[in-house]
Amino acid sequence: MNFSRRDLLNTIGYGVGGMALEHLLHGAVVNPLAPKKPHFAPKAKSVIFMFMEGGPSQMDLFDPKPALMKHNGKPLPTEFTKDLKLAFTKPNAAALASPRTFKKCGQSGLEISDYLPGLREVADELCVVRSMHTDAVNHHPGQLMLFTGSIQFGRPTAGAWVTYGLGSESQNLPGFVALSSGAGTSGGASNFMSGFMPSTYQGTIFRNSGDPILYLSNPDGISKATQRTSLDAIKELNEERLRVNGDPEIASRIASYELAYRMQMSAPELLDFSNESQETLEMYGIGKEPTNQFGTNALLARRLVERGVRFVLMMDASWDTHTNLNKKLKEKCDATDKGSSALIKDLKRRGLLDETLVVWGGEFGRTPICEIRNTSDPDNAGRDHHPTGYSMWLAGGGIKGGQTIGETDELGFTITRDKVHVHDLQATMLHCLGMDHLKLTYRHMGRDYRLTDLGGNVVQAMLR
Repeated sequence: MNFSRRDLLNTIGYGVGGMALEHLLHGAVVNPLAPKKPHFAPKAKSVIFMFMEGGPSQMDLFDPKPALMKHNGKPLPTEFTKDLKLAFTKPNAAALASPRTFKKCGQSGLEISDYLPGLREVADELCVVRSMHTDAVNHHPGQLMLFTGSIQFGRPTAGAWVTYGLGSESQNLPGFVALSSGAGTSGGASNFMSGFMPSTYQGTIFRNSGDPILYLSNPDGISKATQRTSLDAIKELNEERLRVNGDPEIASRIASYELAYRMQMSAPELLDFSNESQETLEMYGIGKEPTNQFGTNALLARRLVERGVRFVLMMDASWDTHTNLNKKLKEKCDATDKGSSALIKDLKRRGLLDETLVVWGGEFGRTPICEIRNTSDPDNAGRDHHPTGYSMWLAGGGIKGGQTIGETDELGFTITRDKVHVHDLQATMLHCLGMDHLKLTYRHMGRDYRLTDLGGNVVQAMLR
């Protein structure tokens, strides 16, 4: 019998597809997000990543620099500025001291700004890293670096890696959920994409009012029975196509349709806060401004991890304070501090903090020198992007709270102790989840890729 090249490829595709479908139909891989065993015993089961898009100003929030005051308004010696990577500001710009007051909080004495009174109350749960550094000086590359481990577009994000490695304990909700507040992130969907992995692992955007997902509810006149019949027919067509070419995206599509059907029952309940106490709603700042939007997302994040969702990404936009630093930073802190601290308190009192890793921070920090875009307005001063020596914090899920990691020089330009690269943060996050970042790989185009790319070390000092 003579075979054409197309016949041969179709035959091979049928074999691969048949094996995939055989697994799918006989329960070996009924759900591509079924829970998987970690590499070793984990401390955390899930992650809530509070991403402050734009770059929070570390010397105004977590890393006080009183020495800046004696240089305020004057250019600094070139020994401090010669190696700066700046997006918009010139190295000879004047120093900008912070007017914020800091207080040593909790039994640990963690120093936190007056702009964050809520976080002051949970200081002993926080591990503040003052020595973060990254490879990118602009927003989109910086966000790609933070979430994919590379400034190149198209790689899987942290949430995709986690769900690929561990699956999800939730049967009726996605394993990876993204929530947004503010005016939208410059990285957009690239912060929660699955890259070259199957789309099963990408984040699903949930809204915090109405249907959690657009078009989740059936249109008028479509009964549940009609919908089920339609889905069964679509499933049969997808299964037939899977038999032909074995494309894993078709298996992902089958799973996503079934998950969407189950979500129609469970997702609306997720947004029903009627069983939450009034004290809880007030603690998160729900129903009041400016805390309602972020507070709602924070409470949703808690409810999501309660229901087995593996990774929740909370994206809060507009921390990019090139101008009007004091006004804009206060507005962002007023909107988010209550929800951030409430989440820590709520997780702890429900016994969930020990198994939930909470991460807070942006793609980089801000400069100790001044950026002025409107010279006629003395209150217009802001700070430029700063990829070295910025601050993030972690809590819960295997993290030792009540401590600071790393140190920057007296003016906040460079790291003087215990550098923590973004890859180190990623490796530590995966370690808390019971995964070795060196072993969590995905083969693509002949190469084994990792979230941590070619770097990364677990920061042992962070761990308890």
